[in-house]
Amino acid sequence: MANKRQIIQIKERVPLSKGIPLSIQHTFAMFSASVLVPYILGISPSIALLMNGIGTLIFIFVTKGGAPAYLGSSFAFISPALIVINTPGLGYSYALGGFIITGLLMCLVAGIIKLVGTGWIDAILPPAAMGPVVALIGLELAGSAAQTAGILGDNGAMAENISPRIVIVFLVTLLLAIFGGVLYRGFASAIAILISIASGYVLALLLGIVDFSAVGASSVFELPAFQAPKFNMQAILIIIPATLVVVSEHIGHQVVTSEVVGKDLLKDPGLHKSMFADGFSTALSGLCGSCPTTTYGENIGVMAITKVYSVWVIGGAAVFSIALSFIGKASALIQTIPGPVMGGVSFLLYGMIGASGIRLMVDSKIDYSKARNLALTSVVFVVGLSGVAINLGQVQLKGMSLAAVVGMLLGLVMYILDKNKLTNEYENSDDSKLTEVVAPSSSSKQN
Repeated sequence: MANKRQIIQIKERVPLSKGIPLSIQHTFAMFSASVLVPYILGISPSIALLMNGIGTLIFIFVTKGGAPAYLGSSFAFISPALIVINTPGLGYSYALGGFIITGLLMCLVAGIIKLVGTGWIDAILPPAAMGPVVALIGLELAGSAAQTAGILGDNGAMAENISPRIVIVFLVTLLLAIFGGVLYRGFASAIAILISIASGYVLALLLGIVDFSAVGASSVFELPAFQAPKFNMQAILIIIPATLVVVSEHIGHQVVTSEVVGKDLLKDPGLHKSMFADGFSTALSGLCGSCPTTTYGENIGVMAITKVYSVWVIGGAAVFSIALSFIGKASALIQTIPGPVMGGVSFLLYGMIGASGIRLMVDSKIDYSKARNLALTSVVFVVGLSGVAINLGQVQLKGMSLAAVVGMLLGLVMYILDKNKLTNEYENSDDSKLTEVVAPSSSSKQN
């Protein structure tokens, strides 16, 4: 008999004995990606961990605990931020000013959404377009998971001379994550990801591929490195185009989370609240010297696998992140988790997000005998997976973000065409009905 896992709902409290490992599981899921961004930008990961945790708690507060989401470091700003950092006369402090403006713009978008509602999303992003956009969130991360595991190189080609130890650790971690969620009973099934990470780590330790040098070099306690922002119009103009990317990403993440938890989060607690919380967190992070935040696909994947949607668990992960920002050795110890372990877990997490988009299309019962639906889905998938890109100033729009924009434009055109077609049919129908009704009444009067 199949093991039917119990669902822990969004506002459901979890006992500490279960809540702590569930929260740690979310912390592990986001950790490697979240600290990678500040590492690339040349700032301390501790400030990012601190602001990620604070931002997540702000998100929970603003949405009144109605939307489970973990805010981690955003990758969308890496390219423009590096340009600002490397521009003579500027530097990271000026990138922070751009982050603040971007966060405020997101808050402005949230205000507009509150005024006009979310009906426009259904109009310009129907299921035939939204489904593939959601699927692309996971699918475009597939290469990243393979690179993290050490199977693919940075250029996307197969890595040369892959160590058998790396392959063994990767496969064991992945298989434990897959079959653990299916075969484990009771609470163990809810922490299948944590068990697979711990088991993969122990195996990596036995095979000698864990590097503890970072732990020895770190201090027991450390204060996050705060930095004051500076404002420059050139830097702001370089950073601002990334706003379009994170807005599209936020909408997509809220849609896929809605599909996972079985509740329309765009309406309750509302897209305007979640968008405002995301924007406010980004602005606050820039003010404190950290990188922008965004809802994290890794944590959405954890919820999809474990069916644990509790914001109390997410909030616990945020508290752990804040604590880690002050405990140098603990943070460094988590960073020793080797790539094959996190890559193995990510293979499943990202795949679950992709599958959620396909599930959205199936549940919506899209009629693909209609040319408009087939065209929308086809174009969105091809744009997202082809590698085609558009440069907006110093920001490159590609993958899911470009696919979302193209899907919106096509959806809007289809909506206008359908509306005009219905209007014409209605008017023609009215004329014919009027003729049919008036003629008999005239004849009856004559009789």
